[in-house]
Amino acid sequence: MEIALVLAVPLFGGALLALLGHKRWAPELNALMSLATLAAAALLTARVIADGPVTAMDEQFFVDPFNVFLVALTAFVGFTTALFSRPYMRIEEHDGRVNAARLRLYHSMYQLFSFTMLLCLLANNVGILWVALEGATLSTVLLVSLYRTPASLEAAWKYFILCSVGIAQALFGVILLYFAAERVLGPGGNSLLWTHLYEVRDQLEPTVLSLAFVFLLVGFGTKVGLVPLHNWLPDAHAEGPTPVSAVLSGLLLNVGLYAVVRSKVLVDGALGSNFSGDLMMGFGLLSVVVAAFFLSRQKDIKRMFAYSSIEHMGIMTFAFGMGGPVAAFAGLLHMTVHSLTKSAIFFAVGHASQKTGTQNMADIRGLIQQSPTVGWGLAIGSLAILGMPPFGVFTSEFMVLTTAMHEHSWATPFLLTALGVAFAAIFGKVQPMVFGETNARRLPHSPALVPVFVHLALVLMLGLYIPPYLVEWYRQAAALIG
Repeated sequence: MEIALVLAVPLFGGALLALLGHKRWAPELNALMSLATLAAAALLTARVIADGPVTAMDEQFFVDPFNVFLVALTAFVGFTTALFSRPYMRIEEHDGRVNAARLRLYHSMYQLFSFTMLLCLLANNVGILWVALEGATLSTVLLVSLYRTPASLEAAWKYFILCSVGIAQALFGVILLYFAAERVLGPGGNSLLWTHLYEVRDQLEPTVLSLAFVFLLVGFGTKVGLVPLHNWLPDAHAEGPTPVSAVLSGLLLNVGLYAVVRSKVLVDGALGSNFSGDLMMGFGLLSVVVAAFFLSRQKDIKRMFAYSSIEHMGIMTFAFGMGGPVAAFAGLLHMTVHSLTKSAIFFAVGHASQKTGTQNMADIRGLIQQSPTVGWGLAIGSLAILGMPPFGVFTSEFMVLTTAMHEHSWATPFLLTALGVAFAAIFGKVQPMVFGETNARRLPHSPALVPVFVHLALVLMLGLYIPPYLVEWYRQAAALIG
């Protein structure tokens, strides 16, 4: 019942807003539907914590502590982003960047994007997961191209082509997975259920699974934004509306990594080795290093934080690749704090670019004078994402680094160097934007900055104190994937 409710609410919301998304009160309806999704996710989370894993619809859907954690995170960030988008999109309409028809498209696609994200996470069938990811691609393409400028259309096409090529690689991986499973489980849809595959993973053909994982990693890794599969990500962040940038970094990348981690657990069990983990560590470390050195070259503020997302997804991929309960715990914690922090940063960045009329960092100055809340939100969010104590990003990065020192000491210098380069690049660019002589204007609608500070307060709390129930939740999830 709870699984069906989590999926039905955003699907219904998408259909409703396709009809009513142009109305003046459509932003409030969008936020209300996102709140209903969050309530349904809370009910599902409570049931899993109380009763353990849940299946539904002839085992086509499955929830355990790992994916229900991501369902809750996705629903929460989806709701706060919907709150932020209310004044943001009204300002865009006031400035003539969108009209009523495009607002209807935005609101309906926002709900459908939420639906596809949750469908990916709840699917027990690998085939359904693949279809949902392709659906996420289509809905996001329409969101990225919302402004219909040449740059946004180019970014949308680049995103569509690169992610379609990637998802095609993932499809071949799914076919290979089915080929290996059919010999053990027999023909039919049950051969693609995660729960059934895990039960017989030691009987699956190791060579076929190794090849399948390579294609799954490349395909799903494109959605994660791993280097060298990342070229779509900076353009999509820069050219789409800022709420879309927030959910891309805060939600979509997590879902792609979720699919990779599920595949890793299966393949490791079949091979009895860390073949998949070694590949993930390689791609993760490469992403961290390359993204860190690209940060200093960026002039567009949203592109800079998009490269920051690539860096942090690399850290998570490296952590999950290392395996073990500590590294998996660190990866889950980093996934949480990155989603909260990066979405908060994009909320602040969105209003900063509206106030100054530009995304060029050289032309954004003195935010803290004209709008202290926007300026402080950007400053504190930047310090948090750079891993300054006592924020939760510091805690998770410290856990990843100490685990790497013990188990893969060769990687530690690369990680430390990349983190240092990223710190210098972002701090050096954010400081003059926050301080100095102001060139900001007053906005026609009050900005929604409560989500910024709610997110940052949660990240601060997770750096100072993780509640025992949350620690136990992370431990249960880490035990499943570590």
